[in-house]
Amino acid sequence: MRFRLLGPLTIDSSDGPVVLRRRRERCLLAVLLLHNHAPVPVERLVYLLWDGEPAPTARQQLHSHVSRVRGALRDPVVTLSSTGTSYQIDVDDDEIDARRFSAMVAAARGVTDPADRGALLRDALALWRGDALDDTVSPWLRPRLVGDLDELRLVVTEEWLACEIAVGRHAGALPELTRLTAAHPTREGLLGLSMRALHATGRSIEALAAYRRHQQRLADEFGLDPGPELQSLHLAVLRGRPPAAAPRLVPAQLPPAVRGFVGRGSELARLDALVAQTGRQTVICTVAGTAGVGKTTLVVHWAHQVAEQFPDGQLYVNLRGFDRAAPPTDPAEAVRGFLDALDVPPQRVPAGFDAQVALFRSRLAGRRMLVVLDNARDSEQVRPLLPGAGGSLVLVTSRNELSGLHTAEGAEPLPLDLLPGGDARQLLAARLGAARIAAEPAAADEIVEACAGLPLALAIVAARAAHVPFAEIAASLRTAARQLDAFTGAEQDVNARAVLSWSYAALSPAAARLFRLLGLHPGPDFTAAAIDAVGSGDVEVLLLDLTRAHLLTSPVPGRYTFHDLLRAYAGELAEAVDAPADRRAAQERMLEHYLHTAYVGSRLLSPHRETLDLDPLLAAPLAEQGLAWFIAERSVLLAAVDQAARLGFDAHTWQLAWSLATFLDRQGLWREWLQTSLLGLAAAERAADRKGAAHLHRLLAHAYLKLSRIDDAHSHSTQALALYEKLGDPGPQAQGHMGLAEIAVHQGRHDESFQQAAQARTLFHTAGSRSGEANALNAMGWLHAQLGNHREAVASCRQALALHQELDNRQGEAETWDSLGFAHHHLGEHADAAACFDRALELFRVTGDRGFEADTLHHLGDTQLAAGDAKTARATWRRSLEIFDELDHPDAAEVRAKLSS
Repeated sequence: MRFRLLGPLTIDSSDGPVVLRRRRERCLLAVLLLHNHAPVPVERLVYLLWDGEPAPTARQQLHSHVSRVRGALRDPVVTLSSTGTSYQIDVDDDEIDARRFSAMVAAARGVTDPADRGALLRDALALWRGDALDDTVSPWLRPRLVGDLDELRLVVTEEWLACEIAVGRHAGALPELTRLTAAHPTREGLLGLSMRALHATGRSIEALAAYRRHQQRLADEFGLDPGPELQSLHLAVLRGRPPAAAPRLVPAQLPPAVRGFVGRGSELARLDALVAQTGRQTVICTVAGTAGVGKTTLVVHWAHQVAEQFPDGQLYVNLRGFDRAAPPTDPAEAVRGFLDALDVPPQRVPAGFDAQVALFRSRLAGRRMLVVLDNARDSEQVRPLLPGAGGSLVLVTSRNELSGLHTAEGAEPLPLDLLPGGDARQLLAARLGAARIAAEPAAADEIVEACAGLPLALAIVAARAAHVPFAEIAASLRTAARQLDAFTGAEQDVNARAVLSWSYAALSPAAARLFRLLGLHPGPDFTAAAIDAVGSGDVEVLLLDLTRAHLLTSPVPGRYTFHDLLRAYAGELAEAVDAPADRRAAQERMLEHYLHTAYVGSRLLSPHRETLDLDPLLAAPLAEQGLAWFIAERSVLLAAVDQAARLGFDAHTWQLAWSLATFLDRQGLWREWLQTSLLGLAAAERAADRKGAAHLHRLLAHAYLKLSRIDDAHSHSTQALALYEKLGDPGPQAQGHMGLAEIAVHQGRHDESFQQAAQARTLFHTAGSRSGEANALNAMGWLHAQLGNHREAVASCRQALALHQELDNRQGEAETWDSLGFAHHHLGEHADAAACFDRALELFRVTGDRGFEADTLHHLGDTQLAAGDAKTARATWRRSLEIFDELDHPDAAEVRAKLSS
């Protein structure tokens, strides 16, 4: 019996065609066939068959549909079985055309010769008879059931056409390329192939015209330029020889695999079976089990074995769903990490979370990647991290079942249980040697029983057993188990705690103390420098001792972390052993390390910023690597702000939030900036620290302004100024007036903005802040220009420019050149204006301020248009719009309107 899904659903048997007249029955069969050999939960089936809105009687109707389908498929080679909660069909993969297509594509991709590979891909494409299941799926269901299959067909077609061009069959490929580029005008891969074919057949003018049409379409509809590869191809066609495709960065984020992996044969086989499905769809698998059962070890071990089958790379994130010391990882933070790994520059990351998710999925479209989402709390934490188009495999580990992913996303569940006794003995043998097990079999059996088949416990025992007789270990575990009975009634947990306590008892006093205190660290990882403040003795040696005991791991040289079960155990020990005052003192010293180092880093990023009353000598040495330190410690710093707030370290909370502000702003992490500033403000108000509250009100105003929440920005800026006035310090008061001036500009009140800037200049002068006075003079000059006083604008900006250059403030100098250009433009001095804008752009690219770069490009385009060069102006506006869109900036609308006119 043969099943054809690549077109209208047809079933051919030896007795002739089999017809299913009801659409839901055809749909049921299609879903089961697309998941051949795998159970499909009833919840998933009713969700799909009833277009996401199951009727109250859907389950009963489903059973009737299954009975009719089973009756129609009376063939001994077809099995349709039920477990009560799911249905599964088992058919030879060769009998399903969609499965044959995926297998043929996989085989073709393993062939290096383009002629042979092209022939195999063409044979695979010949299986298609139209749109997949076009007589079966509803418009709602199509993208959810066969969207990945349709995308794979298009990707394979593109690969086949690339082979045709590689072997010189340019003319033969052109008709299909012409049809596909018309149907999919935004796919630059197809356009690139078409341009190559046109150029090779002597039609270079048509290739260049096709590029120009695409360029104009992107500019008009999206405000974008073609991608860098297509731009390079365009230039190469102009020169007469197309270049080879540029190499892409391939992320490889998997942590190291654990030595001595044993067992899990059936689980590994199920994971192997998932790889074959990824050719036609994104496959999701949830690996669920108790703490310490080896979920991460299994997934990482297997992922390393199959990494070569995912040539576009591997992404990994620890979602910290069950970390007692810190909240779960925000999906926004995880998405941002993935974008960094995919080589998306910070300035190209949009501000909005939804836009970041869309960019992430766009980057994965058409790629074959392995994504590991470790330690997930729930389905909602995972969903934004799932790829869109097919080709990738996602593995999610969790202590929870994540049934929501099974129902809505069709994830495959893979439960993970404790190791059987034989596998547990094998794990010990792999770590300690078979001879050791054979020499003391009875004691080895007792150890295996005490560890209850928990791999984490077995690994810790093995780490300490290298020089200790098994009989002594077994006796220690018996004693420890009795001592820990009061903690819990669960046998498995008692045994795990026994192992942990025995391993802990073998540590030196200094190492044991450090292990306890590490349970108080905000997480998720740390360096020796961060722990040095609370350790006694040589901290690096103690960390090495803990690593050798398998109580810590070092996935990256110089950074340490530990399993969340061990983190929780360390925290319990600290509560039981260390006095509350000692615990709080240790937490304070760790927070002080991060606070003082972040403060020094902030001063490196922004030397002209105001200062706090903090001692830079307490910071870790940063040299000139402030930005690199912030990037490496970002997750820890965000967790530290949260921990400081929860524990009532109010001064640390608001000062950490202040110290993070410049980094978060320049990286476009405005949601994180808002969250830390809110925590900081609440802490400063609890501590009745008016100066701290004023600073945080001002930072919140800036963060809200970045997120286009103008009313909130005005409210906080007004409160900041009121507090600064009560404090009586003219410098901070001036900053408050500058904040209100910026907000007034966004509200279109330029007269009021000028008055605020002028007042700020007076206050800066009184305070002796030459940098602040220069900023105020520049703001006044720009506002003069907005109000039509262009000569006054030039004069004010020239004063500001001289001060900025004297102080070597490149950011301030760049902003002032932009203001001067704006004034010269309105005076009709277009050559002077363009020169000023060009100088500003040079400096903004040095300081890395993409927002100001886009704004200056916008102004430069206006000047070019006024000078009569409309073509160059449009090109400049397109560059401006691209940056504004990347930043999700509200000024993008104005530039887009100019390009549309």
